[in-house]
Amino acid sequence: MDYQSPTYGKVNLEKLKNIVSKFMGADKSAKYEIIVGTDSQKIEKNKYDFVSALIIHRVGWGGIYFWKRIVQDRKISLKERIYQEATMSLETSENFVNFFKTNGISRYDIQIHVDIGHNGETRDMINEVVGMIRGSGYEVKIKPYSYGASKVADRYT
Repeated sequence: MDYQSPTYGKVNLEKLKNIVSKFMGADKSAKYEIIVGTDSQKIEKNKYDFVSALIIHRVGWGGIYFWKRIVQDRKISLKERIYQEATMSLETSENFVNFFKTNGISRYDIQIHVDIGHNGETRDMINEVVGMIRGSGYEVKIKPYSYGASKVADRYT
């Protein structure tokens, strides 16, 4: 599946790999954070738009990001949507790790940002979703610290 980028337009996985490698290779002494977040919106009756964002943040100096969209054409509950968002973020993270195994980029810890928090309807799901992501070996952030989902991915849903 191709990704979109506000800087590079539509990119396939090979081009994504080259862009990220070049970006991270430009300053090898910098600290990098790799962030994945997914957001969803209901776009019409029984149709939902899911967007996953992959963010490469050069701490203190900005970053680049890429996103991909999946539209589901079936009725789903809020709980299912949150789990689908978390699952898509996990899949994006695993794909990133596997794709970058050969050049050392996958050694970075990946943060998964989920669009849930202590306020609102999703508060009862925090322990479940956070546990699922941590159990998969990733650091997890929730609102208000989950900008990968609530700001970047949300921009495209």
